[in-house]
Amino acid sequence: MSQLKVGLLGAGRMGAFHGESIAKRIPDAILYAVADPFPGAAEKFANELGLNIKTYTDPLEMMQDPNVDAVIIASPARTHASNVIAAAKNGKAVFCEKPMAITLEEADEVLQVVKEMKVPLQVGFNRRFSKGFKDAHEEIVAGKIGTPQLLRSLTRDPELGNPNKPEWTIFLETLIHDFDTLLYLNPNAKPVEVFVMADALVAPEFKDKGLLDTAVVSIRFDNGAIAVAEANFQAVYGYDVRGEVFGSEGMLQVGSIRESSMTRYTKEGASYNTLRYDQDLLFDAYVDELKDFVDAVKNNKPTSVTGEDARSALLIALACIESYKEKKSVKVENDVLMTV
Repeated sequence: MSQLKVGLLGAGRMGAFHGESIAKRIPDAILYAVADPFPGAAEKFANELGLNIKTYTDPLEMMQDPNVDAVIIASPARTHASNVIAAAKNGKAVFCEKPMAITLEEADEVLQVVKEMKVPLQVGFNRRFSKGFKDAHEEIVAGKIGTPQLLRSLTRDPELGNPNKPEWTIFLETLIHDFDTLLYLNPNAKPVEVFVMADALVAPEFKDKGLLDTAVVSIRFDNGAIAVAEANFQAVYGYDVRGEVFGSEGMLQVGSIRESSMTRYTKEGASYNTLRYDQDLLFDAYVDELKDFVDAVKNNKPTSVTGEDARSALLIALACIESYKEKKSVKVENDVLMTV
């Protein structure tokens, strides 16, 4: 295979970034086609890139194009599972933005179809490709800080923006990153108990419409480690993504909101500029995850972030929803959620 011919599904904010990365930043792939159900969206994106590529309003038509080798799924989260299944059934390698699915039944169907069709699947948990998080994972695997005992992962968006988000967004679309991060930094461990406290503190007037904008999640793992994941939709100081692992022989901290290593010292005191956008903070990670996917498909290698990984993070997210509803801890045993 020469260059991997990629079809992009979804020309919105994240899809546009991935499409531009394939077109301009990854030499082993070309952006062959774009599909978006919104009339004119695919054509507009292709024109903005200055590319003469195929465009579709029907995603299935693109998936059935025999020239498309792989599909990037960047459609709305609630459509991910059905789109992955459609792409896989058409024999396409698939890169899917998180979450892969929003129910375990969806996730299991995705895994079954991908296995039956023998196509590669990678899920967009980009923090695994951020150098600090990747270095931390490698040091933990190497035993540099002993056995993980306490872990922390947080996501704080710089502004709420549109508060009319789908129900449970904070667990299924935001904290899902943190759940995957905690699993990544606590290798081979499985969650056994989950408890959540959450509320609408940024925009309380939208709570009755299903918005939760602030959450803290406690997770106990089967290796004894205890973890905390937290999220808030409005950190006025910048886009804040960090992690910490305390082990029996040391500690690792990762993540920074700094725009650069420069610190400004004036009569007002010390200060520095912060990043306000995820595609700036995690630019290299977003590009590297696609490079990794393209390399895996072209060279018939296993993908780095599997459907099984996505299912494991989803299980914690679903436990959070159950814990919030019941206001109790939820035990996780053999993929079954049970309130304590």
